[in-house]
Amino acid sequence: MHKWSLSLFLGILMILASACSNNSTSSNNQGSEGSTATNNTSEAKEIGSVVEGTLNFYTSQPDADAAKLVEGFQEEYPEVKVETFRSGTEEVISKINAEQLAGDIQADVLLVADAVTFESLKEEDLLLSYKSPEASEIPTELIDSDGTYYGTKVMATALAVNTENVAEMPTSWNALISEEAIGKIIMPSPLYSGAAAYNLGVLTRQDDFGWDFYEKISSNEVTVTKGNGDVLKGVASGEKDFGMVVDFIVARAKAEGSPVELVYPEEGVPVITEPIGIMKVTQNEAAAKAFVDFVLSEEGQKLAVELGYTPIRSGVEAPEGLKTIDEMKVISSDIQELYKSREDDKKQFEKTVSQ
Repeated sequence: MHKWSLSLFLGILMILASACSNNSTSSNNQGSEGSTATNNTSEAKEIGSVVEGTLNFYTSQPDADAAKLVEGFQEEYPEVKVETFRSGTEEVISKINAEQLAGDIQADVLLVADAVTFESLKEEDLLLSYKSPEASEIPTELIDSDGTYYGTKVMATALAVNTENVAEMPTSWNALISEEAIGKIIMPSPLYSGAAAYNLGVLTRQDDFGWDFYEKISSNEVTVTKGNGDVLKGVASGEKDFGMVVDFIVARAKAEGSPVELVYPEEGVPVITEPIGIMKVTQNEAAAKAFVDFVLSEEGQKLAVELGYTPIRSGVEAPEGLKTIDEMKVISSDIQELYKSREDDKKQFEKTVSQ
């Protein structure tokens, strides 16, 4: 009886010990599972974090194109409210400079005509360095090595010719300095258009052009207007025969039935890439980075093609009527030199070309 009681007692102890052991194991497993669940939740929050808030977008793009770009971005990021300020490159930069002086830069993302403009902002330490994951599909020579700005498209300045007024299409920039062109030329002002300011810097540093080219254009009674859109209107209406203008708006107008022809002169063409960058003082860095990524992405580049631009991203075809950068003879100059001399170039332009 005593032996049986002792056995029963020992058995109960063993059962209790086993139960305690199982409870301990179960608690540990739950702790481990709880820890894993917490980690997964953290990862989920990081991966699924919402990009939201207000994004101030400053650009020199045409109004309709800027609106389409914003619309495409907001389809991907509906929680972001984009406020757009649009004007010519020089006026956009003047606005940023005024805001800087007031100690309150409002812009988050900037997309304007040319790399020279961004070099000046970089020199002032106004740009955020961001290595976009989309940059691997963009030619390295068209992006800043420090990640402060990225080219977004390829835009050449070429000749727009009215096909109703001109029977034989020219092949050279010399068409602008011929006797037949007197009083029939129109061009954008480098004082307003970033593309025109870039063209001025590049062409005046070429042996085949120089300031002599602009002096001859002036002698031919060139009309200097505010931006590229006004140049196209002048040529398409027949008021002018020839215009110096960015290629994409000519190809677009021709496709829509305007009596214009796009000519890439045999001497070559200056090319801008309408870069995009993030202001260092941005109040919405996450949305700004998402915007840059969208513009450079395959989807963003296909949208650019739909709008009539030559894409900068590899693997995306150019729209009909435009040459790719590989098909163009590109005229260029040192970016740093262009940046340092831009203001002097504009002053010289005012002296050389009648406004």
